[in-house]
Amino acid sequence: MATFIKYALLVVGGLLFLGVVSLWVMARITGPRHEPGVRNGQLAPCPETPNCVSSQADPSDRLHFIEPIRYEGDQQAAHERLLRVIQSMPRVTIIENRPDYIYAEFRTQWMRFVDDVEFYFDDDAKVIHVRSASRVGRGDMGVNRTRVETIRRAFEQAAP
Repeated sequence: MATFIKYALLVVGGLLFLGVVSLWVMARITGPRHEPGVRNGQLAPCPETPNCVSSQADPSDRLHFIEPIRYEGDQQAAHERLLRVIQSMPRVTIIENRPDYIYAEFRTQWMRFVDDVEFYFDDDAKVIHVRSASRVGRGDMGVNRTRVETIRRAFEQAAP
């Protein structure tokens, strides 16, 4: 009986080890990123999977649509404020920073999955369009939507 218990514990321990290693490997595979950037005033559309939100999605698409971030006054001041907000967040790398566009990579806390987040400043409408999408998986448990809302709140609180 003691031999059986040792064997069972060894098997369970081995399976747990394999599970942890598998998750670690998956975390290191960031997946391909979409082509970032703005084309004709539009960020890339969200895929059909529920791991992306965009302010340029159809408003009737409750899965993907999120309100843009509104600002008043000067675009440059709004850009600087948003950049400060983004840089204050954990596990973020700014990949591209132009006067009308910011592209950042966010890594999830535990598994280090990469999420691509883009901001496009539409100065005529005084809005910042946003797209936040996970590179891997199908679902994100609301992480992208929560991130955008967190950025929106911090941006509004940082207003002069």
